[in-house]
Amino acid sequence: MSIDDRFNDLGLTLPEPMKTANLPFDLTRIEGQTLYLSGHVPTETDGSVAKPLGKVGTDVSPEQAYEAARKVALGLFASINQAVGSLDRVEAWLKVFGMVNLAPGFNATPPLINGCSDLILEVFGPDVGAHTRSAVGMAELPFGVPVEIEAQVKIRL
Repeated sequence: MSIDDRFNDLGLTLPEPMKTANLPFDLTRIEGQTLYLSGHVPTETDGSVAKPLGKVGTDVSPEQAYEAARKVALGLFASINQAVGSLDRVEAWLKVFGMVNLAPGFNATPPLINGCSDLILEVFGPDVGAHTRSAVGMAELPFGVPVEIEAQVKIRL
């Protein structure tokens, strides 16, 4: 089954890639069979920054942060698709690094980044979607987003 078929089965839509006006770096870089994905923030289907904004534990609920991490996963998928032409070229997810904009005293970061990990596994299955991961808290994130996630995937040449 192709990833496009899997998207349809799950009722998902691939968003536009994240809008990145005037950034001095690329969202993706391919070195050999490894595709490196810069930090992605939650986006809407048009690639614009998604709300809610703020710190998890005060401004943003854990449930909202989990959903934000799912939106980041969709944005990562969009960047992969743009970089290599098809999500079917993903041979393996290697690493996911999740950062959470935390309110003081809130430290439950792993369940929040599960929003991304869970969607990767739903879409790619356990063989391709299995990955290593870190989930860390930060004092601030760009634009006030609740989560930012970067990743590395192995692609078929």
